Amino acid sequence: MDNQASKHQTFRALHERPGSFVMPNPWDAGSARILTALRFEALATTSAGFAFSIGRRDSAAAISRDAILQNARNIVEATDLPVSADLEDGFGANPQDCSTTVSMAAEVGLVGGSIEDATGDPDDPIFEFGLAVERIAAAAEAARKHPFILTARAENFLHGRPDLDDTIRRLVAFEEAGADVLYAPGLPSLEAIRTVCSSVRRPVNVVMGLTGQIFTVKELQEAGVKRISVGGSFARAALGALVRAAREVREHGTFTYSSDAMPAGEAASYMLDEKR
Repeated sequence: MDNQASKHQTFRALHERPGSFVMPNPWDAGSARILTALRFEALATTSAGFAFSIGRRDSAAAISRDAILQNARNIVEATDLPVSADLEDGFGANPQDCSTTVSMAAEVGLVGGSIEDATGDPDDPIFEFGLAVERIAAAAEAARKHPFILTARAENFLHGRPDLDDTIRRLVAFEEAGADVLYAPGLPSLEAIRTVCSSVRRPVNVVMGLTGQIFTVKELQEAGVKRISVGGSFARAALGALVRAAREVREHGTFTYSSDAMPAGEAASYMLDEKR
């Protein structure tokens, strides 16, 4: 069995075993190596974290598919864990765009990825229901040709449309279209999460670290959640530490932040020695 097929088998098994698992989101190869060393079982890329690292906003308009996939390849090569990717809106409105993106993602070694139903247009932020389903169906058809687990995202709650009924309607349709995992970021309460989980048969991903209520792994597991990610929040936590340190130096002329910094030796211990 080749390495990608083995990772896919491991990733699928995580979704099939009892209980929940946490899948954190590195934004580059170095953060992937650290999270691997901390003994997580799978990783997912974050388009937001990657965007911030290259000085861009998080959107398909600001970051190309090639750039997203190159960053994903760097993360895949930095770890022996299964890696799923944030594939934005599939990098195009047409179902064929989603299909092509999934195939390209598999080619860089990813064993999973998510396609969202957000358009990127603030005046019309969510794809029409029928087209949204067609896009997931095309992505699922492509995923079946590869060792690849497809996550379908319903984005209503991130775009000013707090409609739980429509969100569930979309997730059920995405499930019927062939998605392996279902995901509605920004759900407002544990009860809403529980309702989503009880409305579908496939595993549900929930993101923690966004604004709003924060729940424990235990609470999410009891609600029926299978997979927990953190989106760009680890990257934002790192940026928060940077800003606090920089403000201390700029505004106070002191350097006490260094007492909380990771020691150089520990940082080096996570990284590769050899040239590649």
